[in-house]
Amino acid sequence: MRLNQNTLLLGTKVVLVPYTPEHVPRYHEWMKSEELQRLTASEPLTLEQEYAMQRSWREDADKCTFIVLAAEAWRGHSGPSEESCMAGDVNLFLTDLGDPSLGEIEVMIAEPSCRGRGLGTEAVLMMMAYGGDTQADDE
Repeated sequence: MRLNQNTLLLGTKVVLVPYTPEHVPRYHEWMKSEELQRLTASEPLTLEQEYAMQRSWREDADKCTFIVLAAEAWRGHSGPSEESCMAGDVNLFLTDLGDPSLGEIEVMIAEPSCRGRGLGTEAVLMMMAYGGDTQADDE
């Protein structure tokens, strides 16, 4: 969904940024994990397929994806790359395009060192607020 292409959401524990091609290599490495494949009901993809998936998710009208960055690492990182700050992703799936108030949120904290620290909880709450605010703005 292009709606969030210029959106950065800043929380206490996480920063949500749009899923861009810059994030694909790290995401692809995570998704090689058999555990993450099992937990997300995902099939392994080639790097080229992962780039194609990122592009399709950007274009789909019923999906909104943010990469979850660990805020502490993001605040301390230097340079343009966010790859070293990546913790996972959070997605909003609109389940009925006729009623944009209906949706499903999914979060994955893929980076093991970031699990159990509340990043997923904050990411879901931020996505709920973003989805509600964005839907309200569209009315």
